[in-house]
Parts: sequence; C-alpha cells; structure tokens
Amino acid sequence: MRPKKERNQKRNNSSSPAKTRLNIDSGGSFGSSPSSRSSSTVPPGATYLLNRDTITEEGLFEERRGYNPDYKNPNNPRSFPYRVKQQCWEKAEKIKGRDPERWRRDPLGNIVFRKLVGCPGCLCHDYDHILPYSKGGKSTLDNCQVLQATVNRSKGNKIESEISRADLIQKSSYCRVAGREMDLLELSAYGNVRRGQDPGGCRIQ
Repeated sequence: MRPKKERNQKRNNSSSPAKTRLNIDSGGSFGSSPSSRSSSTVPPGATYLLNRDTITEEGLFEERRGYNPDYKNPNNPRSFPYRVKQQCWEKAEKIKGRDPERWRRDPLGNIVFRKLVGCPGCLCHDYDHILPYSKGGKSTLDNCQVLQATVNRSKGNKIESEISRADLIQKSSYCRVAGREMDLLELSAYGNVRRGQDPGGCRIQ
C-alpha cells in the first residue's frame, strides 16, 4: 500500500488544472516553467497573471529592461526635453496685446494657447521637429517649432521638399477667436486675464 502522503500528492496533482507560469530568470529571458520550457512555446501577445497584475509578453520585456521610449538613442530622445520646449515657445511669434506666456502664433500664423497641447482643436499646439525625427532630426531648439497640432499631424514626417507651406496652411484648422473668447479661455485655464505689454505711441503705416 502506498503511503498516505504520496496518495494525497497524486490526488492534488490530478485535480488541479494545468497552468502555464511565467518565470523570469537571471538572464532576463522568460517563458513557461523550467519543467515545460523545452516542450511549450509562449505565444506572442499572451497574457499572464504575475504578482496579481495582468501583463503582456511585450510589456514584461519593457518592465524588465526599465523601459524608456528613448532607450534606443538616449543621446537624441524622441521627445523634446522640457527646457527645449520652454525655449521653443519663447521663440514663437508673439501676439500683440496678449500675454506671450499664454499666447503665440505658429509659423503659419495660427494662434495657439499654451494650456492646449497635444489635442486636435484649432488652438492646440505641438512641439514639432522641423526636420522629422525619423529622418535624422535632432530634439534640439534649432529643430523645434511651435505648430498647430492639426497641421503637425498632417505634416507627419514630411520635409519641406515633400509638402509646401501653402499645403500646410490649407490643412490648418481655422477658428475665429477674438479678445473676448481669449479672455474667457484665460479665465477658465488660469483664473485671471493678463495683457501683454503695449509699447504705446503712434505708428505710421
């Protein structure tokens, strides 16, 4: 007769459903448990329960290597550093009578509001690579411009020889915004309205 402990162990093994466990070894590779690693393959995109979190196979790679979207080229990050964005905003064209910290014009003449970034509206802006990043453009101030977000998405990774200024103007999202509307936007975003410095005096045209 088999010992009681052995019978209980056999019963537990036969009653529990088969599970594929995800293990991370010291070398950073992952797959099924060591006993079945050679006989089974982890399908791409499969999900697993690890430490009570559902993760994807690709996500585990990213977590394991301390994922950073700029890891491929840390010397030239994909996105502009915060300091470069600040300087890029400062070199954009100012709007007369409005606070330059809140309002600017992009190179096509579109008005953009500083609080609206990365959205599809007509006052929204992006920090655009003049020479696209995918074509060797650097994430530096010289290669940065404030551009209406709609135009930036239409531009994509095209260079000046592939899309003209007239084409970009045509793709601009136009909206008529006057002083009252700008005041309301400032009130909702900042809680107050600030005017730009007016140099005063007369101008002969």
